Amino acid sequence: MIIGIEAQRIFRKDKHGMDFVALEFIRSLQRKNDSNQYLVFVAPGEDRCLEESRNVHIIEISCPTYPLWEQVALPIAVRKYKPDMLHCTSNTAPVYCPVPLILTLHDIIYLTQKQKKGMSLYQQLGWHYRRYIVPRILGKCRAIITVSFTERVNIMKRFPELTNRLHVVYNGYSDCYFPISNYSQITRRYVLDDTYLLFLGNTDPRKNTIGVLKAYADYLRRSSRKLKLVVTGLDESLISRIVAQLHADGCARQIVSTGYVPGEDFPALYNGAYAFLYPSFQEGFGIPILESMACGTPVITSNCSAMPEIAGDGGILVRPENPVEIANALLKLEADTEYYKQQVGYGLKRVKNYSWEKTAYGYLEIYHELYATDRQDA
Repeated sequence: MIIGIEAQRIFRKDKHGMDFVALEFIRSLQRKNDSNQYLVFVAPGEDRCLEESRNVHIIEISCPTYPLWEQVALPIAVRKYKPDMLHCTSNTAPVYCPVPLILTLHDIIYLTQKQKKGMSLYQQLGWHYRRYIVPRILGKCRAIITVSFTERVNIMKRFPELTNRLHVVYNGYSDCYFPISNYSQITRRYVLDDTYLLFLGNTDPRKNTIGVLKAYADYLRRSSRKLKLVVTGLDESLISRIVAQLHADGCARQIVSTGYVPGEDFPALYNGAYAFLYPSFQEGFGIPILESMACGTPVITSNCSAMPEIAGDGGILVRPENPVEIANALLKLEADTEYYKQQVGYGLKRVKNYSWEKTAYGYLEIYHELYATDRQDA
């Protein structure tokens, strides 16, 4: 088979979650010893994180904007190179595609929520684009892949006609995430303390930044250890504004804002953390849960959306809308050494259920099924 894979943004420096998913499963396909050929369609970028190989061929397409790249330039390239199918990896796809289309629909959060204040301009534009495109392409997809059974239920409620074409393939986590002892040479670039609490900041309201900062202020009032909170991805001025709005000025000096963190530094940051906070309001999957668990760091996450499915019954689950519950979970980890050790062991065992190799295998099954069906119909 010749399989086209849309991975437009994997070469950009500031990658987001879906970019890493595309990159990692392509790398897993690249390692397989089969006869398939993979044409990876990308936009130019400075982080050339994927190299060509015997079975993976990179096709760079230049276009000024994401929508034009996807809706115009990509179909033209597909028509030129003639793959047997095209797999679009990041929720959207061309409205007109010259070959059978497979779509990874990570979630439909943008279809079920109203636009919220606090989104950046980039997030707003993406929100509007997905809301316009996704309903128009689903009927044209031969197969649709989502990343959890929770999200499959959400999609089926809104689009029941997709039931027979909707598959679940779990995401994985990269093998660079594992327990290490020499993490401090990297973590000291961001925070001088030997241990701390970790939160991946984001301006998207569903990531619950305000709730985490409320919980942290409560934690500081009641904790005897008073660990610092390391917040990635947000600049210090934004955090200061939120803290001021919460009238929690006393915790400002305890918060360390790192700004952008390159991907290669995250394993060390997880390893150095006493606990990782991930109490989002809604997630289609939640790869950071696995990353933290794989590093031996307990995760406090939400009891809603797909997070319980990924964290499992033994995970630390809280109501994300309740900052006191988040703070209580932190304080319990501090107060009960045995409980803390149990969470470390549980996480290390839990992540064995997930890998990018399993993800790639799930995708291959769908590719082969579609290809066989087309050969029978020809």
